[in-house]
Amino acid sequence: MSHVAHVLGRIASAVLLAAVAAFFALPMLWLASAPFDAHPSITVSLPEFTLDNFRAILDNPYALGSIGNSVIQAGGAAALVVVLAALAAYALSRVRVPGRDALLYLLLLLSSVVTGTAAMVPIFELATRLNLVDTHLGVVLTVSGGLLPAAIFILKDFMDATPTSYEESARVFGASPLQILRHIVVPVVRPGLATIAVWAVANVWGGFLLQYILLRDPEKSPGSVVLYTLYTEGGQPNLSLVSTFSLLYSLPVVLMYLFVSSRYGFRFHGGIKR
Repeated sequence: MSHVAHVLGRIASAVLLAAVAAFFALPMLWLASAPFDAHPSITVSLPEFTLDNFRAILDNPYALGSIGNSVIQAGGAAALVVVLAALAAYALSRVRVPGRDALLYLLLLLSSVVTGTAAMVPIFELATRLNLVDTHLGVVLTVSGGLLPAAIFILKDFMDATPTSYEESARVFGASPLQILRHIVVPVVRPGLATIAVWAVANVWGGFLLQYILLRDPEKSPGSVVLYTLYTEGGQPNLSLVSTFSLLYSLPVVLMYLFVSSRYGFRFHGGIKR
């Protein structure tokens, strides 16, 4: 009797896992097939093969350029966040400041406000006064400000796990704090820096509201904003164009995932990678 119950349990588990896998696989299957379908619909079916959808996207004057804009904005924000978060996290990890943990939690709380819709008006006003509206720099600085607190909070754990004996040995030979950070700490916490970089790129790549508000020139708009324009005048999505552009827009993120996965295998640890 127990053997039968065990078999039934295994079958139920397999059915549940198959249902969950199908639930997540069907949207990916649609995204992979719809761009090659002459008449895509919201259902998954055998496509009527065509490349006209890709030709239509290439004829769009802003489509490919928007992907380049996304690369500039996401790459710039990721680089800025990684550099500033590494400096701040190292300082907070090594310097004993009264109320340090409370400060970290306060920064993490404020980060949800900076990136929220409640802060859109003051952010736009500040960007206007600084002449940062309709510039890539304005987008990079704004999104970086929202990501930095969480990045510092995450990266500090990696810094805390780094053995201080390495740094003490470097100080004996006269290394400065920046030299210690560059040559000792950064190589050890490289997986943590990769984590922050991937996380920052993913956040900026899928961002819409800040970019939509700060950028007026369509030639500077990222792909997430241009995707919104691939709708009919009635507000209905043009599935052939939306699916094709979505596939192209997702390729850089997939390539980034494959690169980081092959380099680190997503086995990230605080401190030394064992």
